[in-house]
Amino acid sequence: MQVSMTVNGQQRTDEVEPRTLLAHHLRDNLGLTATNIGCDSTSCGACTVIVDGLTVKSCTVLALQAEGAEVTTLEGLAGPDGELHPVQAAFRAEHGLQCGFCTSGMVMAAVGVLADNPNPTDREVREGLEGNLCRCTGYHNIVRAVLTAAESGPAAGRVPTSKQEVSA
Repeated sequence: MQVSMTVNGQQRTDEVEPRTLLAHHLRDNLGLTATNIGCDSTSCGACTVIVDGLTVKSCTVLALQAEGAEVTTLEGLAGPDGELHPVQAAFRAEHGLQCGFCTSGMVMAAVGVLADNPNPTDREVREGLEGNLCRCTGYHNIVRAVLTAAESGPAAGRVPTSKQEVSA
């Protein structure tokens, strides 16, 4: 079946099997490998992406369910010149990662947290990231990275939604 969606600012129409999960479509068909698959059951959050402004765990969404949607993966956050999104920059500056497996999902979840609450407390960040697991850290640097990103202003919760915004 055909599915059409906008992925990282670019309109895509692709053939998919009806049972194809969005995570597999992004990775296998579109080559967007920052979306990791850790559990296939929404338990870990490594596959978190943003669909129509909401964070979703793409391992439990069929690609066909994203018909007509705006999908943003980690690859779509950075500017066209490679400038990091404020959350990406904060994760880098605050050492909010270790092995890196959870990082893309954690960054996408953090963008969602900041979109909903641009000035969260430590507790609100921790609650907002529930469901995104990191097996390497104690979450301290991840939480610190989200709080640092929040200090950069409203852009931290902003997701590029069109090619024009990606290029701007």
